[in-house]
Amino acid sequence: MSTATITRDEPDLRELFAVFGRIGLLSFGGPAGQIALMHRELVEERQWLDEPRFLHALNYCMMLPGPEAMQLATYAGWLLKGTLGGLIAGLLFVLPGALLITILSAIYIVAGEVTIVQGLLFGLKAAVLAIVLEALVKVSKRAIKGPAMAAIAVLAFVAIALLQIPFPIVILAAAALGALGVAGNGKAAGDGAPVRDLPDWAQPSWPRFLRTTSIWLAIWLLPLVALYAVAGAENVYTQQAGFFSVMAAVTFGGAYAVLAYVAQQAVEIYGWLRPDEMLTGLGLAETTPGPLILVLAFVGFLGGARLSGFEPLTGGVAGALVTLWFTFVPCFLWIFAGAPYVETVRNVRWLANALSAVTAAVVGVIANLAVWFGLHVLFGELSEVEAGPFRILLPELATFDAAAAVIAVAAAVALLRFHVNLIVVLAVAALAGMGWVLLR
Repeated sequence: MSTATITRDEPDLRELFAVFGRIGLLSFGGPAGQIALMHRELVEERQWLDEPRFLHALNYCMMLPGPEAMQLATYAGWLLKGTLGGLIAGLLFVLPGALLITILSAIYIVAGEVTIVQGLLFGLKAAVLAIVLEALVKVSKRAIKGPAMAAIAVLAFVAIALLQIPFPIVILAAAALGALGVAGNGKAAGDGAPVRDLPDWAQPSWPRFLRTTSIWLAIWLLPLVALYAVAGAENVYTQQAGFFSVMAAVTFGGAYAVLAYVAQQAVEIYGWLRPDEMLTGLGLAETTPGPLILVLAFVGFLGGARLSGFEPLTGGVAGALVTLWFTFVPCFLWIFAGAPYVETVRNVRWLANALSAVTAAVVGVIANLAVWFGLHVLFGELSEVEAGPFRILLPELATFDAAAAVIAVAAAVALLRFHVNLIVVLAVAALAGMGWVLLR
């Protein structure tokens, strides 16, 4: 029987640090590009992992909440050098982008009203609409397999866009439908997977599982308890810690799937930022390396800058740090505690079907995000209409922004028809936005 193992050419910690530092600095282009970069570095060029082991790790990370590319980096580092290797790989994947998005957030707070900066952000927001549409097309092709999956996607859209049902409830409902056999292909993710040799630290062990889970739950949740005790439930940092802890546990399907819910809560419930600023943050996150979910650091920065009572930059940096902590610490828990039991998880059919249904629901969630972003990009004013249980956002047609529409359509054509590099599209859109605002 064939086996999939770590190759003999294993790295030392210095090599691991150098390679994952390079990956962290070059990980532009979203999860697809980031995963391709890791495959080239770890499998093709250095042969630290073989193909079946890499794909096996990727399949597991795709089933987890949170950013799959960051978790794949953590998994690879853990597999090569244990917990220390996983920490090095995961942190280096996140930190360059986290530092950049924090710096950009500070610049936005200080200089966001400068005309040329407004123009740059205007172009970025229009391009982001095209990026979300591209994500919707790609996820739909992968997730919608048959009428049952299509129905789940439509129901998820209606639930979030029109009934205002919270994102976690929609995801849990979809998972329940899949587990009950309403959707799914009946094939577990691990069917036909080859046998694998694991290093000693990766062997399943209940004492190790309990110890690892206890340690990482404490690292994750004790700061949350401390914030509640010291600052109180109404403090902005306490609210951010609690909110992003929930997000870390339910963000199946990647950043696009959860952004509409985050935007709704951060804008309408907590008042951390304005609707257009959510688009600004996403545009900035698209231009930095690392997982797209780093846009949450922008959300946390603005909330801390405005509502903490501290000087804006100090409060903003603290907000970004709180957000990053409660968004990414759980990722290490999922990997370090769960990875030794990957095979058991992957061979459970009902779980595979549940996750397939969640992926279908994510299509509806991203469609809602596209509608939400589109309305805020293309129209200056919106009104809310209630019809029974439904709540519908309607645009004021007189406030249609033709310039934003032109930039968005051009970006969509460039991405979907001509497959132009994402960074190039964002750069051109930013220049177009600056030109338009300066002329106006």
